Parts: sequence; C-alpha cells; structure tokens
Amino acid sequence: MSSLIRIILAIFLPPIAVLVTAGIGVQFFLNILLTILGIVPGMIHALWIVMRDR
Repeated sequence: MSSLIRIILAIFLPPIAVLVTAGIGVQFFLNILLTILGIVPGMIHALWIVMRDR
C-alpha cells in the first residue's frame, strides 16, 4: 500500500493504519487503547509506526 495512503489513514483512522502496516499484534492493540484515550495520542503512534516502516 502506498505510503501516502497509510499516512492519510494514520491521521483519520489510526488503528486501521497500524493494522495495515504492522498487522494484528501488540502495536495494533496499543494504538486502539491510545485512540480511546484520545485521538491525538493514537494519531501520533500511528504516524510513528507508518513512518518507521518506510
């Protein structure tokens, strides 16, 4: 999947971006927890995961 699409997903749907990038695992469930606590922490974590895999 294109990096641009994953970055856009990380901004609007953080858990989906992590799911596409890292699969179902610790990072995915951590991102769900962070997104529940606040959209900004989930977004930052998702962007970090997406940019790390470039």
